[in-house]
Amino acid sequence: MRPIRWGLIGATTIAREWMVGAIRAVGGEIAGVMSTNAARGAAYAAEYAIPLATTSLDQLFDRVDAVYVATTNDLHHRQVLAAAKAGKHVLCEKPLALTLAEAREMVGACKAAGVVMATNHHLRNAATHRAMREAIAQGRIGRPLFARVCHAVYLPEHLQGWRIKDPKAGAGVVMDITVHDADTLRFVLGDEPESVTAMIQNAGLGQSGIEDGVLGVARFKSGLLAHFFDAFTCRYTRTAFEAHGSEGSLFGVDCMTQRPIGTVTLRNAQGDALLPLAQENLYERSVRAFHRAIAGEGAPSASGEDGVRAMALAIATLEAAHSGRQVAVDPGL
Repeated sequence: MRPIRWGLIGATTIAREWMVGAIRAVGGEIAGVMSTNAARGAAYAAEYAIPLATTSLDQLFDRVDAVYVATTNDLHHRQVLAAAKAGKHVLCEKPLALTLAEAREMVGACKAAGVVMATNHHLRNAATHRAMREAIAQGRIGRPLFARVCHAVYLPEHLQGWRIKDPKAGAGVVMDITVHDADTLRFVLGDEPESVTAMIQNAGLGQSGIEDGVLGVARFKSGLLAHFFDAFTCRYTRTAFEAHGSEGSLFGVDCMTQRPIGTVTLRNAQGDALLPLAQENLYERSVRAFHRAIAGEGAPSASGEDGVRAMALAIATLEAAHSGRQVAVDPGL
């Protein structure tokens, strides 16, 4: 079989740093890149030996089997709908859209077109989170009662653009980072959030009142409470994911990251034990699963529906923070 031919929608930093290499590492071919800035697209294509640079989605669709959508959040909706109409498989960056209605429409359009749709929630591909999920499913911490996520970082200067400056593009730490926490919590715990309360902060990095930090607590269907701490403003934190149950605790350290690093310690009545981890590139694992899904062999790492559910918690977090009350999490699926 010939390789899956990919088109990049957006000449983006995440594609440059992670996705171009991941697609090629698992046998995919990058056939083209679309950018609304012709000069930027041409330079990007030359840098990565991509045969086509275009400003036209239709011209890109003529050359590819699948697209990776990594533009600003406000553009995802119409670009995914266009890809579905053209019969192209879609891997879309998170958050899927600016509203749940748009995200649900994207999922429905791909389903109606018979194409695979996935959300690029890379953290569920981390060895740390897969090991924690397995340990919880095996009952190694008993009944899960609490979880804590620390996903506070310092936003690198080269990313300090629309994420902290443009409200119309879906800026802010909640839609950029909390949405990742939402998916990772769902994946690791095997549970669904029901409601959330939160407070947001603007410490001066976010412009026009855009939040650059958040603390929140979500209640899950099982009764578990999960605390999340996300920020663009903390230079010296260590990311972490903890799960605490009736019979033990799991401590994931340096795990809310794009890199295949981190450790997980199980603590119970027998003491502390490091869990064995099969570390691998998170994005390569994601693309590999996507290729298998195209071939009819299983599902992508994170589906379109997973993307909607993660968005639902993020959007409810913003509503809770602005209203000062507890808000229900309702993906509408």
